[in-house]
Amino acid sequence: MITNLLSCRKEVSRLEEQLEYKKRLFQKMIGFTSAVHQTSATLTKGVKSDEITPVQYSILEHIMLHQPVTISEISECQHMSMPNTSRELRKLSEKGLCEKVETSADRRKQYIRLSPEGKRVMDVSFQLVEERFLQLIQSMEARELEELAQAIDLLQAKVFR
Repeated sequence: MITNLLSCRKEVSRLEEQLEYKKRLFQKMIGFTSAVHQTSATLTKGVKSDEITPVQYSILEHIMLHQPVTISEISECQHMSMPNTSRELRKLSEKGLCEKVETSADRRKQYIRLSPEGKRVMDVSFQLVEERFLQLIQSMEARELEELAQAIDLLQAKVFR
């Protein structure tokens, strides 16, 4: 009975330590997420055309990386209502930056993709972002670059699914 009690106490202690570790990990994750947002803002500062809003740029960036996408996917990812998403997509379409595509399987389902002009605009933006990123990592050695790639892969697989 005493060994059972000791075993239970050890298990409780182990679980408490694990919970504390997870709480510290959460705090690190909050700090990391904040740093990601700051770095993203620095990398993308000034790359968008003056003719589009930051929200529209964010939508175009999402389309560029995931096209073709549905309006609801954009709405969910951008944390926007469907009416607001539709309005912004209409504005982008009027500017010739994106277009709707119907599928032959289901004409009711519409996908959004970049127009050739939208792709050109985003290619220019991504080229500037890439140049800034390469400057950011220019002093890293091959081993550090490999570690960075592995860390990104791990985060994508375990956290940012």
